[in-house]
Amino acid sequence: MQKKPLLLFAFSLFLFNVSKAQNFTLGVSGGISIPNLTAGGSQENPLNTGYKSRLGPDASIFGEYQVSSKFSLEMRAEYSSQGGKKSGMQAFPTPPAMAAMFPDGQAPQYLYANFKSEAKLNYLLVPVLGKFGWNLHNSPIRIYVDAGPFAGFLLSAHQVTSGSSIIYADQKGTQQLSPGPQSFDANNDIKDQLNTFNFGVSGNLGVAYKFNSSKIFIEGGGNYGFLNIQKGTANGKNNTGAGTLSLGYGYTFK
Repeated sequence: MQKKPLLLFAFSLFLFNVSKAQNFTLGVSGGISIPNLTAGGSQENPLNTGYKSRLGPDASIFGEYQVSSKFSLEMRAEYSSQGGKKSGMQAFPTPPAMAAMFPDGQAPQYLYANFKSEAKLNYLLVPVLGKFGWNLHNSPIRIYVDAGPFAGFLLSAHQVTSGSSIIYADQKGTQQLSPGPQSFDANNDIKDQLNTFNFGVSGNLGVAYKFNSSKIFIEGGGNYGFLNIQKGTANGKNNTGAGTLSLGYGYTFK
């Protein structure tokens, strides 16, 4: 896909050009991402529902141009961990070997077992943010809020399952199919099942402390992708989204 190198080139060009201007800040941030997968409306099925939040890393480099005393524009290149996890009795596609157990080809689409499952999706997000900030009584402390659109590029995607369980034909676990527990330990690369591009919105609320030409800040925020991540409908449809908490440092060129 050519969109990723083009956007990275645009980001690099943005940093190069505005770094020559006054009141330009270059910085880094890092923290945690708390993502979850949201099932998509009429496309809900047992495979794409029941996810809860997981923890992952979030890190970025950014360039910020101060347009006025209260408004600035910021562009980021952000590594964002997305996905979700679930555990307990859950559905999985009926394997061909077990489908043969059902007469006349009447195998159900899903079987059930008690195991853990985690979708680990890693994205490169490139958000463009409008930022409004206010200094507290002319102090070095500044409160700010920002928001804007992002383009997202899928870097990697794995479905990690673990545990062992008896396999059942029903979610309540009353119709046992396997003679004993079966292992669900697996790490499957699912990138080819997902769309590699996404776009959405992100925003943050933060507090910064400025000293000389530097600043440190802490911010909390989130992001949400508008596009369904799956290519097909066999596994339902999900949207990505995450809450974030980050610490950062910036240096202002004057």
